[in-house]
Amino acid sequence: MAGPTVAIFGLGAMGYGMAGVLLRAGLTTHGFDINADAVARFQKGGGAAGTLDEVAETLDVVVIVVVNAAQTQDVLFGANGIAQHLAAGTVVVACATVAPDAARDMGQRCADLGLLYLDAPVSGGTIRAGDGTLSILASGSDASFAKARPVLDALASEVFELGEVIGAGSSMKAVNQMLVGIHIAAMGEAMTFGMTQGVAPEDFLKVISQCAGTSWALESRAPHIIAGDYTPLSAVDIWLKDLGIVMDIAKDAKFGAPLTAAALQQYLAASGSGLGKEDDAAIAKVYARNAGVQLPEGS
Repeated sequence: MAGPTVAIFGLGAMGYGMAGVLLRAGLTTHGFDINADAVARFQKGGGAAGTLDEVAETLDVVVIVVVNAAQTQDVLFGANGIAQHLAAGTVVVACATVAPDAARDMGQRCADLGLLYLDAPVSGGTIRAGDGTLSILASGSDASFAKARPVLDALASEVFELGEVIGAGSSMKAVNQMLVGIHIAAMGEAMTFGMTQGVAPEDFLKVISQCAGTSWALESRAPHIIAGDYTPLSAVDIWLKDLGIVMDIAKDAKFGAPLTAAALQQYLAASGSGLGKEDDAAIAKVYARNAGVQLPEGS
């Protein structure tokens, strides 16, 4: 196969779809995960074989698709960390939502080992991860972008190059997550408010999606509520992490973020009610419970 040799670390819902995209793009792609079944499944579907020890020095690009900074750091620098085994000049593409300071720290530690680093959080969810239409919000050196280009172009319909300063990608992702987290909570609030006024959820979606009150979050998540299907495409608990990061950044900047704080409280209430592993549209259940209205139930 032509192009760089790639390894994806993290074969969960996002990473598995992204790894499949790279295979379809004709790139030699290894997949690694703590779940051995996910690795076996990926290799059975065409993923390249070989243990990390066998292939580490052959890798041109490493893509890390895990949940948070702690997991990214563990993949890179933990007891079985990969950074010390990679050849100099390998580019690390770190896709988790992390605080900018954490991105800068990991970028510097990679640079100290002769590795390139892209602070490259992604936006778009599991469906776009699987069809190669993610948005990637990336910062890093020109050399890092150049070496990772075939991978970035395969994974994303939009690659936003946000300069050479590591952390700029994570800063932009924090802005995005602030808005999306608020919008999903606002959608749940508006839909259930409408129900108290006799507005059926189906009519809410039909009308508001064509009005100024619409948003990506509304158009994406309201159908989940109408279907009564809370299979997690993005779970409630993700927002505890992401909006928690936003609030930490805001605190450090001495920036008041009252809407973000209010939305985070609603996600905390949802998680505390046992909804943490459900789709984030389940935040509407908190509003519905408090208002005494009945959301649609799945078949």
